[in-house]
Amino acid sequence: MNDSFVLLGLATTPLELTALVLSVVTVVLNIRQTHWAWLFAIASSAVYGVVFLNARLYGDMGLQGVFIAVSVWGWYQWLYGGEQHAPLTATWSSRAGWVAGIVGWLLLFAAIGYLLRTLTDTDVPHIDGFLTAGSLLGQLLLSRKKVENWIVWIVVDVLYVGLYIHKDLYATAILYAAFVVMAVFGWRAWARAAGGKP
Repeated sequence: MNDSFVLLGLATTPLELTALVLSVVTVVLNIRQTHWAWLFAIASSAVYGVVFLNARLYGDMGLQGVFIAVSVWGWYQWLYGGEQHAPLTATWSSRAGWVAGIVGWLLLFAAIGYLLRTLTDTDVPHIDGFLTAGSLLGQLLLSRKKVENWIVWIVVDVLYVGLYIHKDLYATAILYAAFVVMAVFGWRAWARAAGGKP
């Protein structure tokens, strides 16, 4: 049912292709600051959870479960997380927020990397842990409509391209290369909306 096939010269599966399409819709809607992005995020995370399980990318698999939970929270935040329960608007993070985010990323990376190395049979515990932690930071910033979420996604997505090529997930590697370009557009659009320039 999820047998591999070749599409445009690349091996993929129906599940990977489904997750890919749902993810593209999610990012396009995020750039446009449309709250329906969260519905597509939940669906794409559920499908990618299975894809990553099959690829033994356990950090990424677990991350999809967290993404589903954060997507429910993010959806609420976008609709009611502003002052007086108004919808959120795009804003910049404070310097203290940036420092806390980077420190949190590194601490979470150390913890996740250790767990993946000692408790699973993954062959890429460190990069999987680093990117899992970075993705959590990106998702948190996205949920609060912080412009800097796009910078985090650019860094994470560039590195994911290499990881997915290594794991023979070529369609997903191409998707993440497209995400880098989309994240640049997202950063520019949100920066303008927040009253700054990229």
